[in-house]
Amino acid sequence: ELVQDLFDAVGSRLVRYYANAVQYGTVGGIIGNDDWGFKTQVMLSPDDMRRYVIPWHARIVETAHQAGKAAVLHSCGNLETVMDDICDVIGYDGKHSYEDTILPVEKAYARYHERIAVVGGIDVDFVVRHTPEEVNARARRMLELAADGGYALGTGNSVPPFVPEEQYLALLAAATA
Repeated sequence: ELVQDLFDAVGSRLVRYYANAVQYGTVGGIIGNDDWGFKTQVMLSPDDMRRYVIPWHARIVETAHQAGKAAVLHSCGNLETVMDDICDVIGYDGKHSYEDTILPVEKAYARYHERIAVVGGIDVDFVVRHTPEEVNARARRMLELAADGGYALGTGNSVPPFVPEEQYLALLAAATA
């Protein structure tokens, strides 16, 4: 009961927050920022995710959609066991955060783009460790792969201060090439 009460307390607050946010015309969509996993699996069992987490996210997405707004999930980690829930039960319009060590964005796009938009995905580690030319080339290849739509170019996660400016600008330049 305590666990359910905690999830209900947090979930109801998030739904209220998003219900307030989507009332503004300047808000085109919302991002549910909730890291659910780590390198090998989700943090809770898939059954517990379906019991405690997924119903609240479905309400968040419903709130956005009722207001005519898009809803994107940002979640790190390996979410393979709940991706069907993300796409079909919750109904997120997009999913952000991909890492090469879990599921490279190219594979995520091939697997999911017909069901959910793939957002970002050029791994931050790749951006840091490769030359600007290599970063630009990968970003351009990803844009070519996604020519049918369902993709938004960006990094696999937020851009920390240690990302070299040249590499980040090379990523962005791919969108204008």
